[in-house]
Amino acid sequence: MPSPAQLSLCEPASRREWLRIGGLGCMGLALGQILGPAARAANLTGGTFGKAKHCIILFLGGGPPQHETFDPKPDAPREIRGEFKPIATSVPGIHYSELLPRTAKAAHHLAVVRSMFTDVNSHATSGYWMLTGSRHESQAESLPPSSADWPSLAAVIGALKPSGRSPFNSVLLPEVIHNNPNITWPGQDGGFMGHTWNPSVFKCDPAAPGFEIDGLKLPVGVSALRVTERASLLRQFDDHFLATARSESIAALDRVQQRAFDVVQNAATRAAFELERESAASRDRYGQHKFGQSCLLARRLIESGARLVQVNWPREPRDTEVGNPLWDTHQKNAERVRDVLCPQLDSALPTLLGDLAERGLLAETLVVVMGEFGRTPKHNGSGGRDHWGHCFSVALAGGGVRGGQVIGASDRIGGYPADRPLRPQDLAATIFHLLGIDPHGFFEDRGGRARPLQTGGDVIRELA
Repeated sequence: MPSPAQLSLCEPASRREWLRIGGLGCMGLALGQILGPAARAANLTGGTFGKAKHCIILFLGGGPPQHETFDPKPDAPREIRGEFKPIATSVPGIHYSELLPRTAKAAHHLAVVRSMFTDVNSHATSGYWMLTGSRHESQAESLPPSSADWPSLAAVIGALKPSGRSPFNSVLLPEVIHNNPNITWPGQDGGFMGHTWNPSVFKCDPAAPGFEIDGLKLPVGVSALRVTERASLLRQFDDHFLATARSESIAALDRVQQRAFDVVQNAATRAAFELERESAASRDRYGQHKFGQSCLLARRLIESGARLVQVNWPREPRDTEVGNPLWDTHQKNAERVRDVLCPQLDSALPTLLGDLAERGLLAETLVVVMGEFGRTPKHNGSGGRDHWGHCFSVALAGGGVRGGQVIGASDRIGGYPADRPLRPQDLAATIFHLLGIDPHGFFEDRGGRARPLQTGGDVIRELA
């Protein structure tokens, strides 16, 4: 049987598996396996520090091409620029690819970094750097997770800034990121801080008819009052047990169990997953696909109080047919971005930004759009673009970010930074800063050693 840590890293277990693990799964207690602990947050003030109360990360796994998204190169040779043209945005002088017409109209919300780089061309380890803010010692491609990994940004933020309104501090959906053949990337969990720091992972399809998360609803015949009574009884047992067998791991389990009760008792949290509450028009604006509906679910979770939601670009069944899944466009790059990828991004991203703004949430919700790297300036013989960590684009909005700007620049072919080169640790420092966490602060590992939140990064002041 897989361990609770393995289950939380892969996908929510079946109801029967939860019962085997938690013993009290009928009351939702098994959800404790995917909820993290609280920790002390940094106490700083001033400027844009702490403007963001929430964060949504849209992770475009596979490596989105900078040329066909936020950094078109119309003056480059055709084998570099491709077949698509730049278009004007809502900000004079700033142009995006013509494949993102709706996003271009929301450019006043967005700040685009065009000079991010890792110099690593492997999905897993360049992705690890982007997801943790810490460089991996390896540059291997298919590198599985390790207990020595640095905790992810989602894990750290969920632990240092736990939600006061939602049982969910940080959430990953609709699936974890993996390489072929199903090798999970490192840097998506609590790493050396242990599974209690893991974000809550829900493998799901919010676009599916009758979508719901198994285990979030009260079982038939079990009222909220009965759950409260059972929680009280469990607390009495726990108090006696903890008094005689106090330890860090047991205390953590006690906190996790309490959060699990909070999930099934929190009506707002349960309602966040009920996408049928949204109008058909609203759902259509996001796009009737897994990524779009996951972005809608992210907005609803933020509204219910979740601190951070990371939406990973999902694999679709047709990905196995085209041979270049996700944004990994080694073949027929133009067709793939034109017909599948950019239309989905261009429906979901501007709708998310508009919805947050309309609800008064964008000012306090940091939205980050990134992948693990970009794509090569020159097309290969199959009409695709290959891995390229030497220069790529990242976009941010809300949460204290000054939109309507471009930071840094790539060279004339979009191959290397020409101005203001920035690294993942700079992005991590900025995210921490905007969420009210000292980017140069520390946290204690399980051995009591002080660990820096990130090493060598500086807040991108143009953003924050």
